[in-house]
Amino acid sequence: MTSAPTAPLTVLVGRPRYEGANIRTWIGFKHFIYLVEEAVLQWLRDRGPGARDLFHDHGLGVEVVDCSVQLPAVLEVDDEVRVEVTGESGSRLAVQMTVHRDGREQLVLRGKVRIALVAEPAATASAPAPAHLADLVVPTVGAAGVLARPDHRPIGAGETVADVLAPAWSNAFLWSWRAPYFYCHFSDRVQHSGYVRALEEVVDRFLAARGISVGRLVRERSWIPVVSRARVRLVEAARMEEEVHTVLTVTDVLRGVMFDARMDCYVRRDDRLVHTATASILHGYAISAGPRAGELAEFDDEVLRALSGTAA
Repeated sequence: MTSAPTAPLTVLVGRPRYEGANIRTWIGFKHFIYLVEEAVLQWLRDRGPGARDLFHDHGLGVEVVDCSVQLPAVLEVDDEVRVEVTGESGSRLAVQMTVHRDGREQLVLRGKVRIALVAEPAATASAPAPAHLADLVVPTVGAAGVLARPDHRPIGAGETVADVLAPAWSNAFLWSWRAPYFYCHFSDRVQHSGYVRALEEVVDRFLAARGISVGRLVRERSWIPVVSRARVRLVEAARMEEEVHTVLTVTDVLRGVMFDARMDCYVRRDDRLVHTATASILHGYAISAGPRAGELAEFDDEVLRALSGTAA
C-alpha cells in the first residue's frame, strides 16, 4: 500500500528549455506552463506513485485538465527557477515560480492547476488507485467536469464548420489542424500541452492574418509579444489524428495596451461539433529598443482595427 507523505510542499528546481527563447533571450509563456507541468508531476512522485506507475499498475493516465497562470515578470533562458507546488488534492494545487535576480527572489509566475486520473482503455492493469488519489479518478476527460456547460454545437445539413464557428459577421478567426500523435497522451488524446501549443499558434496565425504579424512588429516597431495571463482547460477528449477546429476571438481591449482573447477547440463527430478545450490569454507588446524600451506599447489605430476585424 502506498501512503501519501505529510509534507505539504513540493519544490522543483530547473531551467526553461532553449526552445522557448524565440525573441532575444526572453522565454515565451508556453515554457512557463511546461515548467508548471513538470512541478506537478514531481508533486505526484513525492506522494507516490508517479505517472508511469499510475499507468502501468493502475491503468490511469495523469492529465492536467485546468491550468491558469499569471506572469508578473520575465523569464530568461539561463534563469534557474524554483517552482513550489502546494495543496493536498490534485484538484486544487497552487503553484508559484521564482528566480534569484538582482540579489533577491523575484516572483515570475503564480498559478492554479487541476489534474485528473483518467481510466485508460489501452492500459493492461487496473488495480485500485491509491487512497489519497482516489477522488481524482474519472472514466473520461469530460467526466472531470471542468466546464459546467460545454459549448457543443449542432451542424446542420449544408453547413460548414466555418458557418457555425466563424460566421462572416463575427470577429472570430478559425484555424483547423490535424491532431498529431506527438501532441497526445496514452496513444489516445490531445494532452494539455498540445492545447498550450495550439493557443500560441492560433494567436500567431490570427495576428498574421490581420496584417500585424509578430515578425512585422518586431522588425518595424521593436515590439515584442508579452503574455501576462493564460488559462487552458480540457473539456472533452480530442482523439489522435482528428481535425481540431480552433476559434480565436478577441473579447476585450484593456487600456489600449493589452487584448484579451478566447480560444475554443472542437472536433466534428457526425452532425455535432464537440467542444474539446477552451482557453484565454491576455496579450500585449513590450518595446524592446529606443527611449521607451521596457514600456508597454500603446495600440494605434492600425492595431485596434486589426484586433476588431474592421477595415482600414
